[in-house]
Amino acid sequence: MTTPDVTTPTGFADLGVPERIDKGLASAGFAAPFAIQTEAIPVAMAGEDVCGRARTGSGKTLAFGVPMMARIDAPAAPGKPHGLVLVPTRELALQVSEVLGPIGKTCGVHVLAVYGGADRHKQVTQIEKGAEIIVATPLRLIDLMKSSECDLSAIQCVAIDEADRMADEGFMPQVEWIMRHVTAPHQTMLFSATLDGQVATLVKRYMKNPKEVSIDSPTDTVGTMRHLFLAVHHMDKDRVVNAIAQSAGQTVVFCDTKRVCDKVAESLQKLGAKASALHGDMAQAAREKALSKFAANELRILVATDVAARGIDIDDVAAVIHYVPPLDVKTYLHRSGRTARAGRDGWAVTLAEYNQHTTCRIIQRGLRLELQPPIEVFSNDVRLRDLKSFLDS
Repeated sequence: MTTPDVTTPTGFADLGVPERIDKGLASAGFAAPFAIQTEAIPVAMAGEDVCGRARTGSGKTLAFGVPMMARIDAPAAPGKPHGLVLVPTRELALQVSEVLGPIGKTCGVHVLAVYGGADRHKQVTQIEKGAEIIVATPLRLIDLMKSSECDLSAIQCVAIDEADRMADEGFMPQVEWIMRHVTAPHQTMLFSATLDGQVATLVKRYMKNPKEVSIDSPTDTVGTMRHLFLAVHHMDKDRVVNAIAQSAGQTVVFCDTKRVCDKVAESLQKLGAKASALHGDMAQAAREKALSKFAANELRILVATDVAARGIDIDDVAAVIHYVPPLDVKTYLHRSGRTARAGRDGWAVTLAEYNQHTTCRIIQRGLRLELQPPIEVFSNDVRLRDLKSFLDS
């Protein structure tokens, strides 16, 4: 592996990123900014509050992380971080800290993930040592604040990531409680796939004349994503899933319940697939192990619930399979956003049984796709070996 040249400025330098942060980006292997980073970083570097509309996989972690690190120019006092990133899940807390941590290490900014289900004492110890940025889930952070183990009075910059998911999971009261305790003058950045409803209320209450940046419309889909609707028989559905995964590559299958996740994962394993469930009833260590193995290509298929899958921040997902058609376009887009990331092609495949074709038409209409009935397939259909062949049939 070639060692990055940390003496040569990256494409981020042209956005006004300080040299010390740019060196951190170079050492972590980042060379050129994505679209959302190009839009958001200059605005944030100017000190403005930023309201960003962007999907998972668009590069928003650096869009808020780089300006936050640039703003922090002094070591944190014990228990008093300077930067706060709020995220809806522990998986996302880990993912964000794993992206920002190596950059911060080079430029003297310690990034710490703070979330439930992990060693609380260890997290408190790290905060006491002086973590400059904490990436936290709301409930664990509130727990630490109420026990006086984390003080937000020195916060200079707040980022709220996946704010729409925060609202969907009922965390908005906790987010607002936390924001009321950020008492020093500070900058706020918020990123969300949509900016309506409770998210709009949060923006109005806690942001100062925010500048909106966006690289797509609220219902836009990734340009390299292909949509496929297949009519299947319920007895053959798992075999169809396995056939798609074997031909397409890394695949995430979305199920509506934890019980169905377990059932489908077990069925796929019996078919010889390298598959694992991923849901909230699993121990944290088991969830992290599954994600790690999936990222390392040791697992071909993750069978996940919506909540658990929000921690999947992997660019190489080739296909997303909706085990049953989602009931609304917003859910479809959130799930499908796990594929076709970072400029790669990807497939969003919806499986429909005989009584679910109407739901497919509703999704197609919402996506402004051509209205077509799902294509009938069985698991031995040769077209499953190359999904592009469905486009010609």
